[in-house]
Amino acid sequence: MKSIKSNIINEIASIVGKENCSTSIADLYAYGFDASIHHANPDVVVRPGTTEEVQKIVRLANREMIPIVPRGAGTALCGHAVPVAGGILLDMTRMSKVLEIRVEDLYCVVEPGIVYDKLNSELQKRGFWFPPTPGSGEMCTVGGMVATNASGMKAIKYGATRDYVMGLEVVMPNGDIAQLGTRTLKDASGYQLARLMVGSEGTLGVITKIILRISPMPQKKAAVLASFEKIRDAGQCVSNIIAKPIIPAAIEFMDKVCIQAVNKAVNAGFPDCEAVLIIESDGHPNVVKEEIEKIKEVCKSSGAIKVEMTEDIATMNKWTASRKAVLPALSRLGEKYVSVSLADDMGVPISKIPDAVVAFQEIAKKNNVIVGTYGHAGDGNLHTKMLVDPVSKESWQNGENATREIFDVCISLGGTVTGEHGVAITKAPYMMKERASSISIMKSIKRALDPNNIMNPYKNVFWEKGILHNLRYPVENMDNEMNKENKDKDKDKNKNQDKNQDKNLDKIEGVN
Repeated sequence: MKSIKSNIINEIASIVGKENCSTSIADLYAYGFDASIHHANPDVVVRPGTTEEVQKIVRLANREMIPIVPRGAGTALCGHAVPVAGGILLDMTRMSKVLEIRVEDLYCVVEPGIVYDKLNSELQKRGFWFPPTPGSGEMCTVGGMVATNASGMKAIKYGATRDYVMGLEVVMPNGDIAQLGTRTLKDASGYQLARLMVGSEGTLGVITKIILRISPMPQKKAAVLASFEKIRDAGQCVSNIIAKPIIPAAIEFMDKVCIQAVNKAVNAGFPDCEAVLIIESDGHPNVVKEEIEKIKEVCKSSGAIKVEMTEDIATMNKWTASRKAVLPALSRLGEKYVSVSLADDMGVPISKIPDAVVAFQEIAKKNNVIVGTYGHAGDGNLHTKMLVDPVSKESWQNGENATREIFDVCISLGGTVTGEHGVAITKAPYMMKERASSISIMKSIKRALDPNNIMNPYKNVFWEKGILHNLRYPVENMDNEMNKENKDKDKDKNKNQDKNQDKNLDKIEGVN
């Protein structure tokens, strides 16, 4: 593909300064990654410092039909920030200020590049916090959280990012600056466009300012570690706790594969069993005390062989850190294997967790792959990580087959292929199956707001290849036959709608 012309690069540099515009081979290669299995080099890396600079860059990109991909910290697991069409990689991390904190109004205003943990360190000085708690909170940016509707362990009680976004400033694909939402806790004025932007994965505009609702910090915490000899009992225990009724702050699930991995890698000290649950309660001290006792009773009556309780913050932090270490720890189970994110983020109704976790084990055995299952079981959000030989085509194909079957099970149980990580590339073929009746609506929104298709193109509903493309690993790209069939059907169904979009895609190809 053709590179962006030098005069355009010079124009970009004049907007942000030469020190914030790079075409070095090392930078282009490094910025071609996020935390997913995918990779592709941009043509230029740009680091804007203000909304006005973003606006000028977007207008230039729209004028010249150049793809533009917004990026936070690059922690996304599905290829959101991988510039598959080349173009401009827009690194938003220079815009990292906390602009306002108004505890009396229950909101704060931040720039998109602020790191989640850094924002909370400022809020906690005032007794407040922003609760979604993503697993990558020590490094992920709030802008990236908004773009993917991120959440984590505490979502069962506190909700996801979308539940806290009150307003946004967004540079639209034509360069206009839109102020969406309000600074009020209630808002019934017109279409909820700020909510539309949450989870849009950089395909509809560039977020430059965020108004977030904040919550008071809980006064006390306690946690239970429950061990099970049957994985189905652990899954059923989750449903039993919710039905009690109890809404804990978190319920984390880990199967035997994950337990062995973290015990080996980080000396977690978890019991050698089929599954464990880490259940956390928070709030008023009296409420926590009463709730944690009920949780212990439910665990025992659900078949737990061992139940440990702690109020010690260091112990709770160790349990949480060990759970968060699953992804890297799995890569140390075997010398030639790596842990990869394929079917890694599905959601099912809470009562269906037992069926799901048992099915995942059966699918792994059938496809000759090692699968570790863990996740935020309290809200039905399960993760699996697969161990594959990164240079073996057969190993990747086995993993892809297992992925397809896992997602099919989740959809059949009334679930979704992604609870918190988003779609981008890795989930695209399966999301299109899950959302078949609304794909045309999503495409229409994209075309209406971004007719030149410059914003993170070829992602989400416009990804037409299989998931094993643009791999960061040294193995040839392998298309997915199921996805080929879906692509052909989709093209036939949307042939007229896609005509103008395809023309614009061709123009973009000519630029890169």
